[in-house]
Amino acid sequence: MRPVLVRSLLAEGRTVLNGWSVIPGGFLAEVMASLGWDSLTVDVQHGMIGQTDMVAMLQAISTTTLTPIVRLAANDPTLVGQALDAGAMGLICPLINSPEEAAAFVAASRYPPKGIRSSGATRAMIYAGFDYGANADAEVLRFAMIETADALRRVEEIAATPGLDGLYVGPSDLSLALGGGQGFDKDEPHMLEAYQAVVAACRKHGITAGIHTATPAFAARMSEFGFRFITLVGDFNFILAGRAAVRQTRSLLEAPTK
Repeated sequence: MRPVLVRSLLAEGRTVLNGWSVIPGGFLAEVMASLGWDSLTVDVQHGMIGQTDMVAMLQAISTTTLTPIVRLAANDPTLVGQALDAGAMGLICPLINSPEEAAAFVAASRYPPKGIRSSGATRAMIYAGFDYGANADAEVLRFAMIETADALRRVEEIAATPGLDGLYVGPSDLSLALGGGQGFDKDEPHMLEAYQAVVAACRKHGITAGIHTATPAFAARMSEFGFRFITLVGDFNFILAGRAAVRQTRSLLEAPTK
């Protein structure tokens, strides 16, 4: 079966740098995949990405060694199966609030007798190899998102879920849930305590702590906290960052000439 780069890096004790795509399009995914990440996540929850776009983007990522990951729209067995059958080798599941929900997510990603996933991997066999069915349960990566107060209260129970590979902090939603504002790189004391709780739960149960960040400096800081799967924003944010160059150019063009 085709190696899963992220799983190999984590097994070696390395920190994974993950990219993030919310804009549909195979070519854009191909460009994103060329930037030097270890993995690239196709976000079908908050992006404008439908199933057809998701498949095209996974195909584009597959031209590289990056691990293709999908952030699901919901904790739904049908959505889990569609993403995996399309060739996702990792899943990030939003709004996991209890160990029962985490267990349901894991079960949806595993074939019987360990789970309830239906057989019919289609594109995944082309991507990963025709021994995919025998190896997928062990190789597919599964991250449960911690982004609510309930999830934070039960973080140790969630982390103990058999078959789960990691917890992934959604900082904007978690901040809202804890009484703060939207955004990334939250470093208020209560948010830092939340991060520490997630990392501690992951360490206790031998899984990986992940988080979404907006700047290289904060990404490095979270690595020092113990996060080993770190996302640095994504395509939408990179494009919006171009506004500064547009403003600077406009100011130069409109400056009075001597």
